[in-house]
Amino acid sequence: MSTTKIVTPNPREDISPDTKLYIKYAAFNSLISELASRELPENVLSTINGEIEILNAILDTDKAFKKGLGKAKNTIIKLLEKELKIVPKFYYRRLWMVLGMTVFGIPIGLSFGAGTGNYGMLGVGIPIGMGIGIAVGTEMDRKAEVEGRQLDVDL
Repeated sequence: MSTTKIVTPNPREDISPDTKLYIKYAAFNSLISELASRELPENVLSTINGEIEILNAILDTDKAFKKGLGKAKNTIIKLLEKELKIVPKFYYRRLWMVLGMTVFGIPIGLSFGAGTGNYGMLGVGIPIGMGIGIAVGTEMDRKAEVEGRQLDVDL
């Protein structure tokens, strides 16, 4: 492991507390503070610090900052999942909800539609697939929590 510390995101007093951007930035800060309390490999730390430094360099608090914040968060989450198998709360549930609707729901809806001769039944499969996806994702989240691979952050 490393002795390198995670760079702290710059405080942004110019973001109004009653905006969505403020909520997203607060969630990003809680992610970074959660990661700071963990032992991370040097390559992961350098990537995270690079993303934070890019975000700190953005002076604008409008579109450019919002875009940079989303990019930094997604890059860090994907890196943690790929390299360390560490994920935030409800990560798999959100992922599998979408996959369930597309992978399971549409084929189920098509089979209902073909079986009844009414392709308007296509929409019936989507909530069924969503339920299957949520069940699979929730189980994966539970397993990640038991194994200690879950961050105490909900993004």
